[in-house]
Amino acid sequence: MCIIFFKFDPRPASKNAYRLILAANRDEVYSRPSKAADFWGSGSEILSGLDLEEGKVGGSWLGISKRGKLAALTNYMEAKTNPDAHGRGFLVSNFLTENMDSCSYLRKVSSEGHLYNGFNLLTAEFRAKEATVCYYGNKGHSEPISLKPGIYGLSNSLLDTPWKKLLRGKQDFTSTVSKNLPSDSLVQELLHILNNEELNTPDPTQELQGEGYTSSMLRALSAVCVRSPGYGTRTNTVILVDAAGNVSFTERNMANCDVSQWSTRSFQFKLLD
Repeated sequence: MCIIFFKFDPRPASKNAYRLILAANRDEVYSRPSKAADFWGSGSEILSGLDLEEGKVGGSWLGISKRGKLAALTNYMEAKTNPDAHGRGFLVSNFLTENMDSCSYLRKVSSEGHLYNGFNLLTAEFRAKEATVCYYGNKGHSEPISLKPGIYGLSNSLLDTPWKKLLRGKQDFTSTVSKNLPSDSLVQELLHILNNEELNTPDPTQELQGEGYTSSMLRALSAVCVRSPGYGTRTNTVILVDAAGNVSFTERNMANCDVSQWSTRSFQFKLLD
């Protein structure tokens, strides 16, 4: 399970404003092996965390390239999944490496959507004179959509499904991004939102989709920041892309499967023309 809040503004009014503000949580089994965000080797233009689970090595949940391509993935909550389905993390990695535009890539993915367990995928491109964000969920419409400028929330249902946790987090996110804060302060406030452990129960909409989950797990999953034994929020990520193409990427990662131990890394770079 994961959650993403983002503001997309392809033509911000000032040079100090942002084309993209994104704040995301990765929720996963604490012991699942993965690599913290970094560039993919010497000279690589792609920055992301990587899955190291056997059979899923090289997949990701969120990444960006210096060429302005970005992809983010959430799973769709469903009690029964197919253990033989394709690894969803490769949907992110493949977009970052393939020479396809956002919506063309998602149209290709949509033709193969039945091969995967439920997922939502955001793909984006930030060029010098244009920006695009597209969305596809294989449990929703058959065709991907190009998103208009605005503020969005995505958890483990379709885009902007009004789960209480999503509405609460989106409200806090909207309030924060409207403050015109310096970048460092903005990042810290967004991390604070991502670490809100308050439960948002009861939530009939989330509970209906989560039929088959235990009541205790559903309660835990009702928070923006999930906490349960052995499973929960283990990575916070904040990405800022400003009008001049400057990127700030901040990742806060749980260390040693211990909710009291965290490490933070930040990356800054300018998008290539």
